[in-house]
Amino acid sequence: MADPFRVRVAVRGYELDTQGHLNQAVYLQYGEHARWECLRAAGITQERLLAAGVGPVALEVTLRYLRELRGGDEVDVSCAFRWGEGKTFEIEQDYVRADGVRVATLTGVGGMLDLSARRLVPDPRGRFRQLATDPEPMSL
Repeated sequence: MADPFRVRVAVRGYELDTQGHLNQAVYLQYGEHARWECLRAAGITQERLLAAGVGPVALEVTLRYLRELRGGDEVDVSCAFRWGEGKTFEIEQDYVRADGVRVATLTGVGGMLDLSARRLVPDPRGRFRQLATDPEPMSL
């Protein structure tokens, strides 16, 4: 299996909590950023999604903190899509500091919403594949 898509993020001072750690909500933002960058690398922009009348949705997210991130740290956030047969798919994300220390994991369940019907599409992998110009980053 190919290595998962990754994006590097530098922890900024205004993202820290009062203990000097990366604020817990910002981990979710980093995960979201990595997912959108993965879609973009596959050639799927927000404009393409809207033109097709669909959009990705998060249905469940579990974030596990393993080590702290502090201001100035750099972290690589991965994004690996796991496709099944139904209306949903899984996303696995690892947060690894530039020194190789794993600091968090995010596992999620997502779907693709038909923006008119307000229902999940039956084959999200197929719809993403139709929109992608490069299927590799999303394992399509």
